[in-house]
Amino acid sequence: MQLLNNSKYIIYNDKDNTFTINSNKSTYQMKVDENKSLLHTWYGEKTVGSDYSYIFTHMDVGFSGNPGDRSTDKTYSFDTLPQEFPQYGTGDFRINALDVLWENGTRGTDFRYSSHEFYSGKYNLEGQPHFWSREDNEAETLVITLKDRFSELKLELYYSVFPEFDLITRSAKLINETSETVFIKNFASAALDFVYSDFEVLHLPGQHTGERNAEITELGRNIFQVRSTRGTSSHQHNPSIILQGKDTTELVGEAYGISLVYSGGFNISCEKDQLGQIRVVAGIDDSNFNWKLKAGESFETPELALSYSSNGRGELSRNLHNAVNNNLIKSNWVNKRRPVLVNNWEATYFDFTKDKILEIVRKAKELNFDLFVLDDGWFGKRDLDISGLGDWIPNEAKLGGTLGDLAKEVNELGLDFGIWMEPEMVNEDSDLYRTHPEWALAIPGKSPVRARTQLVLDFSRKDVQDFAIEALDNVLQSGNISYLKWDMNRSLFDLYSAVLPADRQGEVSHRYVLGVYRVFQHLLDNYPDLLVEGCSGGGGRFDLGMLYYTPQIWTSDNTDAIDRTRIQHGTSFFYPLSTISAHVSAVPNHQNQRVVPISTRAATALQGAFGYELDLNTLTEAEQEFTKKFISFYNEYWETVQKGDYYRIIDPYEDKYITAWEMVDKSKNNAILVVVYKDLMTGRLPKLIRWQGLDRNATYKLTLYNGEGRQVLGEYKAADLETAGLKIEQASRNYDAVWYVAEKM
Repeated sequence: MQLLNNSKYIIYNDKDNTFTINSNKSTYQMKVDENKSLLHTWYGEKTVGSDYSYIFTHMDVGFSGNPGDRSTDKTYSFDTLPQEFPQYGTGDFRINALDVLWENGTRGTDFRYSSHEFYSGKYNLEGQPHFWSREDNEAETLVITLKDRFSELKLELYYSVFPEFDLITRSAKLINETSETVFIKNFASAALDFVYSDFEVLHLPGQHTGERNAEITELGRNIFQVRSTRGTSSHQHNPSIILQGKDTTELVGEAYGISLVYSGGFNISCEKDQLGQIRVVAGIDDSNFNWKLKAGESFETPELALSYSSNGRGELSRNLHNAVNNNLIKSNWVNKRRPVLVNNWEATYFDFTKDKILEIVRKAKELNFDLFVLDDGWFGKRDLDISGLGDWIPNEAKLGGTLGDLAKEVNELGLDFGIWMEPEMVNEDSDLYRTHPEWALAIPGKSPVRARTQLVLDFSRKDVQDFAIEALDNVLQSGNISYLKWDMNRSLFDLYSAVLPADRQGEVSHRYVLGVYRVFQHLLDNYPDLLVEGCSGGGGRFDLGMLYYTPQIWTSDNTDAIDRTRIQHGTSFFYPLSTISAHVSAVPNHQNQRVVPISTRAATALQGAFGYELDLNTLTEAEQEFTKKFISFYNEYWETVQKGDYYRIIDPYEDKYITAWEMVDKSKNNAILVVVYKDLMTGRLPKLIRWQGLDRNATYKLTLYNGEGRQVLGEYKAADLETAGLKIEQASRNYDAVWYVAEKM
């Protein structure tokens, strides 16, 4: 970053003391009032930049107190005013973004404006994932410094704007310039106050094998929380919400995207107060957080990403997708065609031999796959999930030689080789645990909580991080390994670290996440061409923080095509298709026993980074022929899938019979519309689907694909496809799918 005297997108007006941050279509504004309090005045559709504090109403509200420097003014209360960073201790009884405990047992701060600076480019967060700018002119940054009225605590608020994507990122740093130690009880990344808004919240609750189900909740006069206390972002809740108007759809209405760039426990709280005003506070889960900040130390929060659209949720998602692909993911793979892989897990589970593996590889080469991935069971004493984790030594008896030898044989057969690991976990039946039981998270004198018969390694410890780095290095350097699937198959319990004193045990959860990030950063720095796929029992850690390090994440352990339409639909609100790992799996499905045609399984897996997870040798000749053709189709249109604009056409939660989505390449030269039939529509008119995102002045040739082949339908004007729509014929069988390709003439 470089210091700026004049900023193009961030404007300070010294006459009314306002800071106005503009993107292409949005405006965000703050104001320093006569008391040097930093108030929030506006966030929404782009404006002309007036002082929007004129919308405030100063009124005497019963039981809403007045700060000491305005004690005679009953109309001035932090309990009713919209604030930029609300704190505990100012008389504001709403949810707060900062709560500090002092040595004398009291709590609270009262930060006021001190100074500000403008920079070109994007601020960085040391040791944490964050959006970044390739060039300084891609983003601009504002840093506002606040000082506590009664101490030498200092608070820095960071704002960066990416105008092209209507994206604003925020973070905060607390600096202890006092002579005493303080404890941070709560420190959010950001808060947002809305004076005149009546929102509902789209959030993404779920469970293992059923992640990110889009659900809309109306905000009443209460506190609504989306929260994970599990030490990870979790299957149960995602650290992302959309605030939207009650009439907002995919195409129209206001939508605010709010998403943490963080992979640990989190809390996003929304409160509608006594006056109907809405406050959102987002940050680290404070139920497992208590940070000791000594004199001279500082603490930086994770980053929060904000985006706004006045044209519905669809535009909001596309802006976020573009920002993630362009300015978040650090991997060299971000803009490359992802290899079509086959993973052996659902084909063999733990029960495999070298001959069985090579049998799958030979068939994969015959069907034009790019990559074979060896999943769990290749190391240590690991024929069941009750032992071996932590002992990352290849089981040469099971592999029929060294891991490097197996990788070489796979390469000689024409495929790249990938491997599965779970570096954060340990089984008690392992040499690692017998040698270092103190490395596992466990509370002294208490039997630890086990999940999947495994414990969690204490990644808050540097020696544990160093062990993981060494283990990864030994495996990755043992042969020609081009892909790593990093798994994590349980939540965090027993948050106690043997190397931290009692007054620092509240730091374990966050330090754990920082330790995981350090190991991932090692992979980025030392293996730039390694494709790393994140995983946590499927989608239990699918968040912007992980995507900084891993360009794709295993979306769910549920591989059923019909269930995946819902899971991937919810995932798409914040995360681009390039990040959504999706595979064709066996039928009957191993999770729910549903039998779905291979064409439908493939069409659904096309909604992301494409692959297979089954024994290819069990496919019929017809299924093998289909697979070869579909891989060729993916290879032809991968840029439309990975880099194109995504449109949710028919919501799988709202339509009983079908769901549909569309992918349009950036040049609008081609588009793919996928339709999945969830149920037969007997005795009903065919569906009429309106395309989106085409070049309305162009004519397109339409080709229909299904499991039987392809059919050219003719030429259609884009304006007709988008306005009148296209008739979708009824399915000939249950759980069928068709997909249309539109090619510009």
